[in-house]
Amino acid sequence: MAVLLGYCRLITAVNRWLAGAVSVLVFVMVAVISYEVVARYFFDAPTVWAMELSTLLFGPYFLLAGPYLLHTAGHVNVDILHSRLPKRTASGLDCLTYGLIVVVSAVFIYQSLPVAMNAYNSGETSFTAWNPAIWPVKVLIPVAFFMLLLQALAESIEAARRALTGEVSV
Repeated sequence: MAVLLGYCRLITAVNRWLAGAVSVLVFVMVAVISYEVVARYFFDAPTVWAMELSTLLFGPYFLLAGPYLLHTAGHVNVDILHSRLPKRTASGLDCLTYGLIVVVSAVFIYQSLPVAMNAYNSGETSFTAWNPAIWPVKVLIPVAFFMLLLQALAESIEAARRALTGEVSV
C-alpha cells in the first residue's frame, strides 16, 4: 500500500508543479491582450499575432492545469446525491467516476497521438498571416491526457483506500 500511496503523492506533486508552471501563462495572456487593445484602439494599429498567441497559450494552460484541478476537486460537480451518501459508498462511487475518466483519457490519447505525431513530423503551422508553429500545442494534447489519466488513477487509488478503510483524504 505504501508504494501506491507514494505513486499518488508523486503524480499529484508533478501535476501540482505543472499547474503552477503553466499558471504563469495567464499573466502573459493578459499582457498580450492588453497590448492588442492599446495598439488597436489607441494607436489604430492592430496586431496580427496577439489573439492567436493568446489562444496558443491558453491551450497549454487549460490542458496542463486540468489534472491538478482533478485532484483539488475543482471541476464541475453535482453534489446533491454524493454528499448524502455514506463516506464508504461515496468513495466507491468516486472509484467508478475516476475509472471512467481513465477510460475517456485513454481514448483521447489513442485518438490524439497520431494527430500530434503528424503535426510534429510536418512542422504544422497555423497558415495565418503570422503563421506560428502549432505542433507544440497539438503534441501537448496527448501528454496532458496522459497526465490526467495518471492523476485519475491516483485519485482512484485514494478513493479505493477510503472505501476500504473508511478514512478521509490524505
